[in-house]
Amino acid sequence: MIVFLNGQFVPEEKAVISVFDRGFLYGDGLFEAFRICRGKPFLWEQHMRRLQQGIDLLKLPMPYTSGQLREHAAELIRQNEMPDSILRLIISRGIGARGYSPKGADHPSVVMSLHPAPVIDPGHPPQWTLITSSVRLPANDPLTQSKTCNKLSQVLARSEADAHGANEALLLATSGEVAEASSSNLFWIEHGTVCTPPLAGTILPGVTRAMVLELCERLNIPAMQTTTTPGKLLQSQGVFLSLSSWGIVEAVTLDGNNLQRSPLLKPIRDAYNKALEEHSGLQA
Repeated sequence: MIVFLNGQFVPEEKAVISVFDRGFLYGDGLFEAFRICRGKPFLWEQHMRRLQQGIDLLKLPMPYTSGQLREHAAELIRQNEMPDSILRLIISRGIGARGYSPKGADHPSVVMSLHPAPVIDPGHPPQWTLITSSVRLPANDPLTQSKTCNKLSQVLARSEADAHGANEALLLATSGEVAEASSSNLFWIEHGTVCTPPLAGTILPGVTRAMVLELCERLNIPAMQTTTTPGKLLQSQGVFLSLSSWGIVEAVTLDGNNLQRSPLLKPIRDAYNKALEEHSGLQA
């Protein structure tokens, strides 16, 4: 595997960073994950806008423009011959003095790597099982708005899901309302309306989440941002998740209880898959 590291394309075994890199020491950095289909990154501009918001928040130096990163990503895809994959972009603040102060850490580490994309059979779309995690997300935390390299709440939640044999874990806000899942955004269907938690300082503004809301508008499917609880999800007409790597995934159980399945999910998922295909040139 070839990776991109600070302007160079190197074999993965030679791609090393300093033990004093702040991304390693403190999780002082950001990442994004892009779906690559037929060599083209899907929703690149939307991911880069979110990344830039994180860069502004953390005041990270950034040595590359979006256009330069996209060119490097294309070359990385070509060298690895992985036109259908997941591209992971990481920006760390780089080497700094001991301590939390970022002063003097002016040379960031920029890494891009490719990973196999999940294999999805259109005739048998994935169905995931969920648990409710014991982890709680704090309110009004600006760090939840970006994909920071320190995602320990999500790590703990996913560990709980693994321990229960589930695919994903729901994280609640301290209020007890559902915020998001460990690696995805949450949707549910209530009285024929697609619902999702609002962007209120506790959830990641998912790129695929935003696209789902756009697709609902195009399809004339009512959609709204509102709150819910695990108990209310069990009474809903259906639950699904959105994430860049898998797209739209139906949830079939929550904490061992069966969830209802809604016919509204199929047109939304079909519209998403069509957008991905058209972007990659699979359809005219």
